[in-house]
Amino acid sequence: MTDPWQECMDFAVAIAKKAGQVIREAMKRDISVMVKSSPADLVTETDQKVEAMIISSIKEKFPSHSFIGEESVAAGEGCNHTDNPTWIIDPIDGTTNFVHRFPFVAVSIGFTVNKEVEFGIVYSCVEDKMYTARKGKGAFCNGERLTVSRQQDISKALIVTELGSYRSPEILSIILSNMEKLLRIPVHGVRAVGSAAVDMCITATGGAEAYYEMGIHCWDVIAAAIIVTEAGGVVMDVTGGPFDLMSRRVIAANSKVIGERIAKELQIIPFERDDGNQ
Repeated sequence: MTDPWQECMDFAVAIAKKAGQVIREAMKRDISVMVKSSPADLVTETDQKVEAMIISSIKEKFPSHSFIGEESVAAGEGCNHTDNPTWIIDPIDGTTNFVHRFPFVAVSIGFTVNKEVEFGIVYSCVEDKMYTARKGKGAFCNGERLTVSRQQDISKALIVTELGSYRSPEILSIILSNMEKLLRIPVHGVRAVGSAAVDMCITATGGAEAYYEMGIHCWDVIAAAIIVTEAGGVVMDVTGGPFDLMSRRVIAANSKVIGERIAKELQIIPFERDDGNQ
């Protein structure tokens, strides 16, 4: 039986490589920076240029497909996830890293049909690591199969998270308190590399036992979520319940045991959903 979406996945890999080249070249030049929702929420001309390039290339080849792109939503387009074949794109995940030339910058492309994720591509372009996963067919980095860590003891776990771009005292207090609760278990350590997609892919490689965050968006995590699950891990809500792509919160872990243990410690931050629903 032929796989109807393999052509889409091959095209996503090719366009992610092309986008990565644009990003690497841009990092050699002066980067003009604009601010979005907070002084720490940045966007550059390269974010916008790369997203436009990715979407126009895909539209030309697959004109009936739908799109959700970070910069398109920022420009006022809705975040409307339908059953139609849909490309969910983050042109530069790790924009602050990109601005500072900190080497964890990724192109993230997820593809859904009937709201189910068919494949995910995360290209960490400075490292030249292409993470890929196809539903039911495993997860890979540069062609090598990925497997999550087998560690089941939370006190021997390395956790990845991000501080995010929110600077209100209330939100910062919860973010830091959640981190402190995990450190008091104690876990082996907490890391932040500045890209949700890369954080999750590191979890898929077994380099960390789990990643959690609140305040992220669907385009940050969609591609990496299938990479984690196809590497044998789990993706869940921060309450320990089922993962909801539009909820802006996630735990990606090597196992339910580790994921649910982290969920027990977390205080929820009530961010508005991506789709605007309650």
